[in-house]
Amino acid sequence: MTRISDTLAEGLTLSFEFFPPKTDEGLKNLHAALHELEALDPSFVSVTYGAGGTTRDLTHDLVVQIDQERAYPAMPHLTCIGHTRAELVELLEDYRAAGIQNILALAGDPPADGSPTTGDTGDFSYASQLIQLVRETGDFAVAVAAFPELHPRSPDRATDRRHLADKLTMADFGITQFFFDVADYVRMIDELAELGCDTPVLPGVLPVINPASAKRFAAMNGARFPDELDARLAACEGDDDRIMDIAVEVATQQCLELLDAGAPGIHLYALNRSEAAKRILAEIDLTA
Repeated sequence: MTRISDTLAEGLTLSFEFFPPKTDEGLKNLHAALHELEALDPSFVSVTYGAGGTTRDLTHDLVVQIDQERAYPAMPHLTCIGHTRAELVELLEDYRAAGIQNILALAGDPPADGSPTTGDTGDFSYASQLIQLVRETGDFAVAVAAFPELHPRSPDRATDRRHLADKLTMADFGITQFFFDVADYVRMIDELAELGCDTPVLPGVLPVINPASAKRFAAMNGARFPDELDARLAACEGDDDRIMDIAVEVATQQCLELLDAGAPGIHLYALNRSEAAKRILAEIDLTA
């Protein structure tokens, strides 16, 4: 399969993010979405990894299946907090043996009870440590996460950008947490450039088809949820068709502005559905 870093070097990319379903019906719906989105010729897809590895086996099995059955590569998210080195090496070796060539290396969330992130509960605290382990274990292309509005645990902007630049320099590319103001992404890229970092960073775009969930995740990740969008969605609460229309409209405009600003591609949070993504992609041009 293809190394995503090589694909990025060739031009604009299109990618989708999915999560491992926990029911048979959810799995059926996901595979239907994968089939429908294949017609859009994605460059790759990524599959999330539950907090503390709660979906470890689901993520692994789904990534391997997609990578072997679809025309595009699948990239697993992998977190390190709460895991031992041996656990991560075993998983990485399994991915390597299955032909997986791309890994999204993440620190992950600290334990909710405030217990230490190293020692008995794991050997790692930072994504940079996981990147080093991934490099040691196989010839993977490595992606990392970026937060245009700053990481929620960063003490200040300067520290955040310095750590992000250092992390991106170790990796092959980045993917952002979702955000809504294109100016935040542009400012992040400019600040990284000032630090000498030109590693490509794909913007993550979320169509807000489930406002309650989107607002909850935004609060968790320190992303500003626009008041105007909140008001528009609240005015049509219960009207799923109208909410979908607004979600597609806003996300499409964001994608167009990002491409105009020089983004190397678009990474859509598909939410295991295809309708919003298909409608958005009908309005933007990724062939340049």
